[in-house]
Amino acid sequence: MKELVVVSGKGGTGKTSIVASLAALAGGNAVCADCDVDAADLHLVLSPRIQEKHEFYGLDMARIDPEKCTACGECAEHCRFDAIFSPVSGNESYSVDPISCEGCGVCFHVCPAEAVIMEKSVEGEWYVSESRFGPMVHARLSPGGENSGKLVTQVRQSAKQMAETRNCGLIITDGSPGISCPVIASLTGADMALIVTEPTLSGEHDLERVAQLAKQFGIPTMVCINKRDLNPDQAENMMRRAQANGLEVTAMIDYDSVFTAAQIEGLSVVEFSDNIAATQIKELWRKIVERLELNNSREEFPADQNGKEQQA
Repeated sequence: MKELVVVSGKGGTGKTSIVASLAALAGGNAVCADCDVDAADLHLVLSPRIQEKHEFYGLDMARIDPEKCTACGECAEHCRFDAIFSPVSGNESYSVDPISCEGCGVCFHVCPAEAVIMEKSVEGEWYVSESRFGPMVHARLSPGGENSGKLVTQVRQSAKQMAETRNCGLIITDGSPGISCPVIASLTGADMALIVTEPTLSGEHDLERVAQLAKQFGIPTMVCINKRDLNPDQAENMMRRAQANGLEVTAMIDYDSVFTAAQIEGLSVVEFSDNIAATQIKELWRKIVERLELNNSREEFPADQNGKEQQA
């Protein structure tokens, strides 16, 4: 089993559109995992039917039992996050601000009356679904929810279990943009990273950052420059710099309004059209299959939705 993680150093590069097309080209023989849990949108194209729904718990949060609280103030004195409110009058108990509470548990340990209770906090949900391209695992982190990296790990573990159960040879993971905690959780232990970028100065800067992150984890990396013809000179410069740093620029995809049109219809680009952009994505898929050595079974991983064979 192999895992391909598609990431981008910044948002808006077309990463999720690329992932949706790769899922379509896999012909239903891959598990999709949407690890962009803070702003998941792969489901808008894959239209998954939820089979299982699970709650995601973050850190335990503090709550003060007013019946036990003696208003001694020990909890407030030791809370470094200023998350505990003092009583308005001496007859009231202390209380916890759930927004400011970091779940460290100091108040629980210092309370002499044992009035502090650490409770499980529901921070989101994760789902096991069926899409028209096969099984999919995805999640939704609640607004302001913590531990998105932990939720990403849960999604990836469930996707791996699903791939083993379904005997799928590939997991296609849609990672988060940037280089923060959920991106690190998305990349760790992957077999290949595909970085989708765009020919802008910020795109070049963020490509270098996320490529360095993948290098630190020892993950082989491919680069796709999307919207190439918006700035051909910048695209060529990025390709040269990437190659000088040992990165393989596997695909350069032209800007095309078909990406937006396909999204409006809830379809991937390769389903919606057979134009030049779709052809470039199919060529990217052929190279991915070759690099991950998935082309041992041409029936398992078809070249495109028309059933053409891969050319190794």
